[in-house]
Amino acid sequence: MTRIQVEHETLYNYQTEVELAHHLAYLKPRVSTWQRVLQSELSVFPAPDTQSETYDSFGNCRTFFTLAAPHTTLSVRALSVVQLTDRYAEINLAATPSWEIVREALAYALDRPYLAASEFTFASPYIPRLDALRHYAQPSFTRHRPIGLACVELNERINRDFKYAPQATDIYTPLSEAFEKRAGVCQDFSHILIGCLRALGLSAQYVSGYLLTKPAPGKTKLRGADASHAWACVYCPGVAGDWLELDPTNKLIAGTQHVRVAQGRDFGDVSPLRGVIRGGGDHNLRIAVTSEALNF
Repeated sequence: MTRIQVEHETLYNYQTEVELAHHLAYLKPRVSTWQRVLQSELSVFPAPDTQSETYDSFGNCRTFFTLAAPHTTLSVRALSVVQLTDRYAEINLAATPSWEIVREALAYALDRPYLAASEFTFASPYIPRLDALRHYAQPSFTRHRPIGLACVELNERINRDFKYAPQATDIYTPLSEAFEKRAGVCQDFSHILIGCLRALGLSAQYVSGYLLTKPAPGKTKLRGADASHAWACVYCPGVAGDWLELDPTNKLIAGTQHVRVAQGRDFGDVSPLRGVIRGGGDHNLRIAVTSEALNF
């Protein structure tokens, strides 16, 4: 069991006054059997004229806020403390059903009950269905192979074949380009893994959150030096909750170092902070994230 505190600070400095702003934030962690939210605070400055919370269709907590007074800076700070248990402590990937059986269960048929996981088999705005991804994934999905073993091997292959390169892509880089470059960041790695799985007829979600990091030996952990993280979640009957979370950026099955904030079809569903503003001109953006384990 692990207890983690995460501070996520976003600061906008605008060139000219923003007259009106509407923002949407996904910054509060999800509650689940394996993740207890012990504390969750969201501070906005200047103070919003209106602020409210709702849950979207994927079960994520989202915060809407509006600033109607002119402002040249915007600060959004989220402080969260979560307690995590190891969801996959008793996992047996070899005991999961073959990937063909899972694919068949997810496929539409008139005489078959609706399976909610099938919602994540389709292409989405950031993850089109590409033959190149299906061809890349196929060697891991041999005939009658347990889906858990096949997915973990694919996760490891992506980690091996792709280079983590922050300058190679941005949030608007098409998936096909990141795949051709064999380079990108956690968003790209996750989109590629999800795209591969969906191209085979399987169901996969995008997960946004944070990863507990450790400084290099002999170094002091710098506050604000962490970042948001992303990974994938594949429908895998037989594991805890029937979903297997895989982190291709780090070649991991997501564990007690992964803090879950939101899940959706792709990055576009769960962007941490977005908005529409009137005015402002150019702006500078600074994001600082600090994650640290707490003693208890």
